[in-house]
Amino acid sequence: MKWRDCRLGDVLTLKRGHDLPSDARHDGDIPVVSSSGITGYHSEAKATPPGVVTGRYGTIGEVFYLEQDYWPLNTALYVIDFKGTHPKFAAYFLKNALAGYQSDKAAVPGVDRNVLHEIKVRAPEPRIQQRIAETLSAYDDLMENNRRRMALLEESARLLYREWFVRLHFPGHEHARITNGIPAGWERGPVPEAIEINPTTKLSDEEEHWYVEMSDLPTDSMVIQNAIKRDGRSGSKFRNRDTLLARITPCLENGKTGFVNFMAEGEAGRGSTEFIVLRSKRVTPEFVYCLARTYEFRGNAIKSMVGSSGRQRVQETCFDKFLVLIPPRTILDLLSDFAAPAFQQIHNLHKQNQKLRAARDLLLPKLMSGEIAV
Repeated sequence: MKWRDCRLGDVLTLKRGHDLPSDARHDGDIPVVSSSGITGYHSEAKATPPGVVTGRYGTIGEVFYLEQDYWPLNTALYVIDFKGTHPKFAAYFLKNALAGYQSDKAAVPGVDRNVLHEIKVRAPEPRIQQRIAETLSAYDDLMENNRRRMALLEESARLLYREWFVRLHFPGHEHARITNGIPAGWERGPVPEAIEINPTTKLSDEEEHWYVEMSDLPTDSMVIQNAIKRDGRSGSKFRNRDTLLARITPCLENGKTGFVNFMAEGEAGRGSTEFIVLRSKRVTPEFVYCLARTYEFRGNAIKSMVGSSGRQRVQETCFDKFLVLIPPRTILDLLSDFAAPAFQQIHNLHKQNQKLRAARDLLLPKLMSGEIAV
């Protein structure tokens, strides 16, 4: 028989992950996997590949596949026995089986793995499992390739920024005269001289506008994930080519920062009150974003945080005394000549990934039900 009716527990066995407080982590290359994916690294592993991990709180269904040793956190469940199931198929199978699953325990202690094991499913024979895994993997492989290209493009822009504006190895630096530690023709001034902090942006309250949640801001790239158009009156307002910087703990410490480049010309948007809008004034938008990603800029903001534990916020006055270099326009334009096309390509690759993900997710349930044969 090509397909059989069974329980999820007949296809794979799940186990709760392991506690690992932040202060117990040690630098290493072992990914720490939570209900939201890789959230850090550690020096020790608790599980070996292939790894399939999903969350165990509230609405679950996000599934992560790993091909290296890893540490599954206690907020997640991971497969400890594939029971002969093709491992990569198991990841897609679990994602489909848990799609829309709503736990009746939205708070601690979370989903009971034994309850999940009782979910009724249909599972195909190994030959079909492999074909389904290969079909869906083609989409994921393309998306992963795009993600790598996006990371390389962004890193190249940030490396160029550091080379020119931190190490001061800018074009023509060999012949530049240095006065008081800065090249001739450059200036040093407080952030507000170079960048507008939360600038005023007019926005009609009668129309729908793009909206960005804090969850849409990435931790390690510029790409704003899932902005949508909706009604609203409150929130931070922004325009294309603004940088959005998280102002609340732990989002800022985690690196949440985004570059706005998804709106049409002339459009404006709004979003969470918990991020700061940075807009170019005497420098370029690409310079602003790269500056916002530097350790020094972020560290200054983090040190200014005040408020109750877990809800501390950046004080905008922290930028008044933080000095930045303001290069000549010719140097700034050279950076933008390189970075602006790279940023646009990152945006285009992100749009491709959105379409690939939508196509994969449309195909997934059809393959898992046998509606589409492979």
